[in-house]
Amino acid sequence: MSRLIVGPFNRVEGDLEVRLDLNHGAVRSAQVVSPLYRGFERILQGKQPLDALVYAPRICGICSVSQSVAAARALADAQGLDVAESGRAAIDLIHATENVADHLTHFYLFFMPDFTREAYAGEAWYEAAAARFRALAGTAAEEVLPARAQLLHIMGILAGHWPHTLGIRPGGTTRRVTANEQARLAGIVNAFRRFLERILFADTLERIAALQSADELSAWRDEKPARVGDFRHFLAISEALGLERLGRAGGLFISYGAYHAAGGHLFDRGLWRTGKPAPFDASLIAEDTTNAWYQQSGGPLPPAAGETMPADGTGKGYTWCKAPRFAGETAEVGAVARQLVNGHPLVRDMVGSGSANVHARVTARVLEIALVVMAMERWIQNLRPNGEFCSHAAMPADCEGVGLTEAARGALGHWLKVENGRIANYQIIAPTTWNFSPRDATGNPGALELALEGAPVRPGETEPVAVQHIVRSFDPCMVCTVH
Repeated sequence: MSRLIVGPFNRVEGDLEVRLDLNHGAVRSAQVVSPLYRGFERILQGKQPLDALVYAPRICGICSVSQSVAAARALADAQGLDVAESGRAAIDLIHATENVADHLTHFYLFFMPDFTREAYAGEAWYEAAAARFRALAGTAAEEVLPARAQLLHIMGILAGHWPHTLGIRPGGTTRRVTANEQARLAGIVNAFRRFLERILFADTLERIAALQSADELSAWRDEKPARVGDFRHFLAISEALGLERLGRAGGLFISYGAYHAAGGHLFDRGLWRTGKPAPFDASLIAEDTTNAWYQQSGGPLPPAAGETMPADGTGKGYTWCKAPRFAGETAEVGAVARQLVNGHPLVRDMVGSGSANVHARVTARVLEIALVVMAMERWIQNLRPNGEFCSHAAMPADCEGVGLTEAARGALGHWLKVENGRIANYQIIAPTTWNFSPRDATGNPGALELALEGAPVRPGETEPVAVQHIVRSFDPCMVCTVH
């Protein structure tokens, strides 16, 4: 048996290292290391409650709106405040814009460039993939980056700026939308739809959203040549490499519920456990620090009573990431979890009663682009320029609140406690904290550590391509992981 350390990873937000124990050309076990401690939970202690709207978005420049939404929902819960109807629609549009842009960035700039590595130079599909997706030099970036930039103009209209907007409040958004701006929003989303239907899918969004099974997806892929539409291009490469057999983790998936415009969720809240839906109870979440570099608290703690007390970075731990568990079980979060919980037939068929995999994770994110853009078109029509965009309430001197939402990478939760008008405790569990968590006290690995087991390593590889695909299928955001 031998050990291989992979890292730092390029095209990843923040610092990441993966320690692999190898046996007979495959990964026997893995340790995922988050080496950077940041301490936002400590920074927020003693601050005014509404200061969370300033500090929390600065956890990350990629998913800052998701952090804003979670913070605002925690504050609204503490205040007992209902979000204004038009403000709720505006928040969903702001949040969806960030998440869709994130999905697009992940597909084109983070995931697909790995198929242009020299390790694949002998494959029949390599030349076309390299010309299309090579980082900085591929033709895809010339089309994708302008379309993404145009989509992000929605942020300027609704949120003032991005990232780190201050436009999202507990009761809604800070400004009304005029009728002219509503029309402009519709035009931006329509232009983005045309880009998706021409470049990414080479088909209508409705057709992609309606795919019912893995067989239907394969039949759709084979309708046209592999390079007609970048999604089809991915599917052809995925089949050639067998990505559906790579990166299998556990069978428990969590979604906190995504987007709130209609009083419920566009994508439901719940669990998916070994092929069946199950009810979600947030009180069953606890964080274990047995293998993290924190002062030990005597056992796993629920986030509402959580502690973030850094030790000296030595000892038996191997990461700054805590180990969140649901009723003691490892869970996976992300687009595949959202669509399993929400009941999309394509994703449920791809995963079945087992685990997710590299192919399913990437497909679920691309599918969500179609689903969310179609929803954005409806939300824009639901805006009422003369309606109420923000409601208000006093902040009690002593209160608690929970803010649950879905970032592009998965379930994001903020837990807030206020005493004597100041933040007494603020705990955050980010999506990559779930997926990149270390082993817990019972030795159970996190989702990525489990997914890496069995990954093939070719002779002489120092950055195994299979490991790269598995890691990037989760799209890590390490600055969020230890916030």
